[in-house]
Amino acid sequence: MDRPEHVEAQLVGGPSDAPATATIGRHDEIDKIKIIHLGGYEHFEREAGTDTTAPVYRWTMRTKMAE
Repeated sequence: MDRPEHVEAQLVGGPSDAPATATIGRHDEIDKIKIIHLGGYEHFEREAGTDTTAPVYRWTMRTKMAE
């Protein structure tokens, strides 16, 4: 069976109005992702032990976009 190119990742933590999921490329080595949200970026890191078909990422910080 072919593996899909993208998976739906669960996003945990962060602002209450931030998205709860994100579609990401299917790369087992993706440890960190950032999501554009309200003029900045929400940063998430992958939780250890989560599988590649339903990865879980926990919020770590917010940064502003450069002007």
